[in-house]
Amino acid sequence: MLYLAILALLIVFIVLMTTRWQLHPFLALLGAAVIGGFAYGLPGSDIVDTIGSGFGKILGGIGLVIAFGTIIGVILERSGAALTMAETIVRLLGERFPTLTMTLIGYLVSIPVFCDSGYVILNSLKNAMATRLKVSVTAMTVALATGLYATHTFVPPTPGPIAAAGNLGLSHNLGLVIVIGIGVGLITALAGLLWANRFRRLHDADAGLLTDASDMPGDTADADPFAAFRREHGELPGAWQAFMPILLPIALICLGSIASLPAAPLGSGWLQALLEFLGDPLIALAAGLLVATRLLTSGQRLTELKERAGEGITACAPILLITGAGGAFGAVLQATPLGDYLGRTLSELGIGLFMPFLVAAALKTAQGSSTVALVTTSALVAPMMSSLGLDSEIGRALAVMAIGAGAMTVSHANDSFFWVVTQFSRMPVSLGYRAQTTATLIQGITGIVVVWLLSLVLL
Repeated sequence: MLYLAILALLIVFIVLMTTRWQLHPFLALLGAAVIGGFAYGLPGSDIVDTIGSGFGKILGGIGLVIAFGTIIGVILERSGAALTMAETIVRLLGERFPTLTMTLIGYLVSIPVFCDSGYVILNSLKNAMATRLKVSVTAMTVALATGLYATHTFVPPTPGPIAAAGNLGLSHNLGLVIVIGIGVGLITALAGLLWANRFRRLHDADAGLLTDASDMPGDTADADPFAAFRREHGELPGAWQAFMPILLPIALICLGSIASLPAAPLGSGWLQALLEFLGDPLIALAAGLLVATRLLTSGQRLTELKERAGEGITACAPILLITGAGGAFGAVLQATPLGDYLGRTLSELGIGLFMPFLVAAALKTAQGSSTVALVTTSALVAPMMSSLGLDSEIGRALAVMAIGAGAMTVSHANDSFFWVVTQFSRMPVSLGYRAQTTATLIQGITGIVVVWLLSLVLL
């Protein structure tokens, strides 16, 4: 019982440090690692060594992947490729299903681009489509936000799921996480869409939205809603150029995962070795970055690449530090008797995948960041995979999904994404809680139910 009490106090410590006292999660996690080491009776020298090795091990396995993924996202954002992706989906689906179109746009754009940035990029497009198609801005807002949120917590190369997969020993098998994440993410996105459709007939003035014609790009009632974007970005990239930096790494990772199966379904010998090499997440993301350089259209391509890489490195630096600190915290927990104790306790409770979901949901709701919830929870439960009955490749991948479902439950006032959605949409906070916060609760519950059902089939 003492071991469990210490663990609970460590979680409370992390939450209070990051919420009430606004300490950076990197420092909070390192502090929890040190305090936890002493509380569980580890020698001081062992604590230092364990923190250092845990920090380096996780970043050695996944750090460059996070960096490459972030740089690709910056290039897609700055080049207008994210807008091309959105325009392509609108052309494919037409104007009959505006909220579905908005959801799918968010679902795809948020795979490489952070959901906050994705919403800012697509906000004017969302307003233009709502005006042109005479659909409630609230419904379009929730549809876009929940689509973005789904892949943000489930699908690599988004940094949060990558870090969680690395903590749970899946950095070599991201293809499995991607395949499962695409399916789980799509279902949770559709759950958000169903909630968004409840607001389709809501009159924006009655809802209290502060609509303003200056938010709309041009005469949106009659004009092409993409015209303003083309004027702002110049000639937008073609569809293939826009999608390839995302599709190529995903395809290579999936091919590498299939090639490494014991049955060698794609061949053996040099072909298998080549596919496994190209399917390594680091090589696959490097290939995606190489393809993304074609989106750099200025006369000085190398200079522009340097600028975009600098922006990406700046954006991913806090994520790398938090990921490393999460790895250090997890390494300390693994070095304590906690794993054996929880193994006996959890095996008796039989809660399986619901345990990482509940921990991630508690952390997300308390401190606001989905990435922090993903990293911290995955580090916390890594020593318990065997006890939870998840000590297999499929089991660990499902654990990443369960943590992702918890990491979206729920988005409210302490989450930057909540404020991006409400402020850019000029949405009253009360409506934000009713529309956006409730949507993320529905998505999280839907996610864990889907993951649990998958576990009944796959485990």
